[in-house]
Amino acid sequence: MPTFSRTLLLAGLLATAATATASPVANPFELPKCQIPPGIIITQCRKPGVMALGYDDGPYTMTLELVDMLDAAGAKATFFWTGTLYGCIYDHVDAIKKAYASGHQVASHTWTHPITLDQMSKAELTEEMEKLENAFANILGIRTNYMRPPYLMTGGEVMPTMGELGYKVITLDLDSGDWDGVTTAAESARRFEEAGTSGRGHIPLVHETYESTVRELTPWIIEWAAQNNLELVTIADCLDDPSGPYVTVNATGDGQMTC
Repeated sequence: MPTFSRTLLLAGLLATAATATASPVANPFELPKCQIPPGIIITQCRKPGVMALGYDDGPYTMTLELVDMLDAAGAKATFFWTGTLYGCIYDHVDAIKKAYASGHQVASHTWTHPITLDQMSKAELTEEMEKLENAFANILGIRTNYMRPPYLMTGGEVMPTMGELGYKVITLDLDSGDWDGVTTAAESARRFEEAGTSGRGHIPLVHETYESTVRELTPWIIEWAAQNNLELVTIADCLDDPSGPYVTVNATGDGQMTC
């Protein structure tokens, strides 16, 4: 975690030591709930016993199937969606609405998923974000405050712009490797096993656009998490973010339902 969280942890431990009497010692992994400032890179959950799956690059043809699978298991996830990477976001309205209604977190992965994100100007980055927010407003009536940058690019004007726009920037601390075209679902599973279940919860990078991830890896993750008493939650939940995943749930878009 960034220096911000380590500072909170130290402060909490010092306060505990200063007032130590008969009261129980606080779990050092359980940081007090507090506002999480925008414009910082977040890689890991703030508490143990949880894992926050972050699915990138949708919505896609398997989104509804994935949502149904997660719902059947009582699991939550975060969907980092784009506007036009795999067709138009408005072609997947039913799946988007079901994911949101089921309590999964909706977050931004930019409008076009540019490969030159870290070379873009503030104006260009803002346009990428605002176009997608307009779509979220049109479809769900929300405005998000979480994003994951394409290719995990955080250089150039990315972080200053995201900070000004109020976004909490998520990367990862566990890469499934499903994106490389080589790693199998079984190999991805081994990465989860090697990462383990102790300490603060993981924020893995997975993609809903690969059949093996949706139909092989995700069922395995659900079972593995249950065997290890890990709760699958949204990223906002795993961070104990008191402001929640959205700026507002009463946003109004321009009403245009086409890309």
